[in-house]
Amino acid sequence: MSYSPHTAADRARMLAAIGVESVDDLFADIPAGVRATRFELPAPLAEQEVRAELARLAGQNRIPRVSFLGAGVYRHLIPAVVNEVIGRAEFSTSYTPYQPEVSQGTLQSIYEFQSLICELTEMEVATASHYDGATATAEAALMACRLAGRHRVAVSTAVNPQVRRVLATYCAGPGIEIVEVPADTSEGGTGLTALDAAAGALADDCACLIAQQPNMFGGIEPMAELADAAHAVGALMVAVVEPTSLALLAAPGSYGADIVAAEGQPLGIPPSYGGPYVGLMAARMKSVRQMPGRLVGATRDGQGRKGYVMTLQAREQHIRREKAASNICTNQALCALAAATYLSAVGPEGLREVADMSATQARHVAAAIESAGLGQRRFSAPYFAEVAIRVPDAARRHEALAEQGIVAGHLLGSDYPELADTLLLAATELTTDADVEALVEGLGSTR
Repeated sequence: MSYSPHTAADRARMLAAIGVESVDDLFADIPAGVRATRFELPAPLAEQEVRAELARLAGQNRIPRVSFLGAGVYRHLIPAVVNEVIGRAEFSTSYTPYQPEVSQGTLQSIYEFQSLICELTEMEVATASHYDGATATAEAALMACRLAGRHRVAVSTAVNPQVRRVLATYCAGPGIEIVEVPADTSEGGTGLTALDAAAGALADDCACLIAQQPNMFGGIEPMAELADAAHAVGALMVAVVEPTSLALLAAPGSYGADIVAAEGQPLGIPPSYGGPYVGLMAARMKSVRQMPGRLVGATRDGQGRKGYVMTLQAREQHIRREKAASNICTNQALCALAAATYLSAVGPEGLREVADMSATQARHVAAAIESAGLGQRRFSAPYFAEVAIRVPDAARRHEALAEQGIVAGHLLGSDYPELADTLLLAATELTTDADVEALVEGLGSTR
């Protein structure tokens, strides 16, 4: 059965109208070598056969009994109320809720999300439309270029390498130059963005400095000093933050950040093999007209009743293309609702407990490994909930531990060759003392 409603005669008329002889002519610009010519699909299966096949495939998964993997995505307890709320039929929809006729309930959920992000970051305005933290960061860089009227951005190498790769992709089209500010990864170094290097990279044509807090190595950056260095040359400060850390660390608004970008996954969204997640973006009100995405505002109707409206969406569908801030078309509203529900459920004190327990267990991990003589901290700077540990023959031992069902964090050597002997170990409130003991025992067994 064909799912195409067009007959052969319909297709022939359409091809004639556009002046080509066949459908293949429409793909003439794609090299023949990369075109799919046929699909080797298996024969149809009955439902019970599909179930059995899926069970067989799922049985091949290796579920670790202990994991210290982080590097941008983190395991946290998700209160049951989060899935209960986002599973309601009125929210669980594939519809992209950005049209003016969207329901008041959806608009209010986006408004509450924006308000919570503003409170968390101490910024004045937040959006709710970014795919993930990496795209939010890239959009923040483009926004900074529009605000500053410049085409050069400086980014610390202590920003997550995956985020920097997305940034490079976004900047390639408009011809924005990226200048990397090296972090101090030398022997006995801090693991932080070098202030003198930042000052040297920030020329008068730089639109912004992008730094991450905590950074890729878990270190706590001197964000106020970095912001001062950026502002000294008329550039903006873009802070890439981990939202849970804001319960303990200074908020970006307090140290002069102009734009904030973040991955919202730690706020009630499971790792799920890489997504879907939600990118967070917040800024100063004076910059609001250059913010990509959509903003929902609260108002009152003619009878004084409170309501919510789509207030600003600077997309090319709504304004002149040359004035558009972005062409983001997919709203991450369900993930944003999960984050808003999570923050509402745990509250300020609960989020502080999560952050405090994560930081405490990260110190426990470092101390346990060092006291057992199995490794030592790679950097001297204070850290939050992720710590870089130098372990001899790290790659082999990382693989050997995986065979034991222990994910010993992230191998930093994959992105930083000078750190080939270093594991990045993350801890959260879900990390138990038994997990730490298993890691230490496992490391000891691989010597």
